[in-house]
Amino acid sequence: MLNVYLSGEIHTDWREQIIAGAQGLDVTFSAPVTDHAASDDCGVAILGSEDQKYWHDHKGAMVNAIRTRKGIADADVVVVRFGEQYKQWNAAFDAGYAAALGKSLIILHGPDHAHALKEVDAAALAVAEEPGQVVEILRYVLTGSLPE
Repeated sequence: MLNVYLSGEIHTDWREQIIAGAQGLDVTFSAPVTDHAASDDCGVAILGSEDQKYWHDHKGAMVNAIRTRKGIADADVVVVRFGEQYKQWNAAFDAGYAAALGKSLIILHGPDHAHALKEVDAAALAVAEEPGQVVEILRYVLTGSLPE
């Protein structure tokens, strides 16, 4: 079985595409909380409110880091998606953390980000542009089969 952590942007259905495409493969998936409001507010919802936005965000980041660190540490493969709409600083951090742990890293982004992410891409074992390519990498890793 391959344990895959899906990190990165939360505004498109790329995770669902990979999970659906990997049906029948011996893969389990995990991911950060993708409900934006829940992710932003988890710290204050659990640990108490904050008057300043910095501390509000700081509490949320720390609580989310517990889940993220566990997911990345347990993963055999970490896929990090950089979307078109926003700068995903957290995704870059996750990629660096995964690389520091020696995880097999697949980076997923469009051609417009190739220059900006050149250092992140250099740490990866594969750089894909489409979720389907990630599925084919997972299929190849597990079965040795090339796409038809």
